[in-house]
Amino acid sequence: MADLISGVLYAFAALFVILDPILSVPIFAAMTKGQTTKEIHKQAFIAVAVAGCLMYIFLVFNTLIFEILGLTLPTFQIAGGILLFILGMQMALGIAIGTCKERATSVAGVVIGTPLLCGPGAITTVMLLSRDYGILIPFLAITLSLIATWIILFYADLIQRLLGEVVTDIMGKVLGMLVAAIAIKIIFAGIMAMVG
Repeated sequence: MADLISGVLYAFAALFVILDPILSVPIFAAMTKGQTTKEIHKQAFIAVAVAGCLMYIFLVFNTLIFEILGLTLPTFQIAGGILLFILGMQMALGIAIGTCKERATSVAGVVIGTPLLCGPGAITTVMLLSRDYGILIPFLAITLSLIATWIILFYADLIQRLLGEVVTDIMGKVLGMLVAAIAIKIIFAGIMAMVG
C-alpha cells in the first residue's frame, strides 16, 4: 500500500509539473475573457477532457502505437525530451517559438488541452510512467492531475486576480526550469537505453 501511495504521489508530481496548469491560467483567462461563467467552465472541462483523452490513449496503447510507427521508447524519449526542454526554456525565458497570437475564444478549451497541457512532454512522461509502474499507478496519477488542473482552470479568473500577473509569471518561470531539468533526465535516460 505504501508503495502504491508513494508511486502515485511521484507520478502525480511529475505530471502536474509538466501539465503546468498554473502557466495556463493567464492564457486561459485571456482566451475566455468576455465569456459567461458557464462558458468559461465549459472550456475548462473541454481542456481537461482533451488532455485526459490523449494521456489515457497513450497510457493504454503506447506500445501498439510505437509498433505501428516502427518506433522505440528510447528514440521517443530523446525526441520528446528535446521538445520538452525547448518548452521548459520557453517557459523559463518567457519566449515563444512557433505560437500563434491570434485569439480563439471559441476553441480555448482545445488549444489549452493540447498542446499546452498535453504536449510531447506529457505524453513521454505518461509512457515512461507506464513502463516503470504499469497501468494502475499512472492511471490514478493522471486522474488526480486532471482533477487538480480542472479546479485551477475552473477558478482561473479568480486565481489570476488573486496572484497578480507578476507572481503568475514568476511561478511559470520556476516551473519552466523544473520542466527543463526533467527533460534533460529524460534525454539522458533515452541515450543510455540506446547505447546500453
